[in-house]
Amino acid sequence: MSRYNIEKEKLSKIMTVDPAVKAIGADAGDVIEITRDSETAGEFVFYRLVIE
Repeated sequence: MSRYNIEKEKLSKIMTVDPAVKAIGADAGDVIEITRDSETAGEFVFYRLVIE
């Protein structure tokens, strides 16, 4: 978080009922890292705050 100078509450959100969140066992308040392949960027990493 300090690397990007951002507060946890300012991240995009993802719900605890999301199948991906359930699959990894994340709880509300956790920050998860999501990595996707991109044709233009190669690999794209972003973060989400898990909420109820």
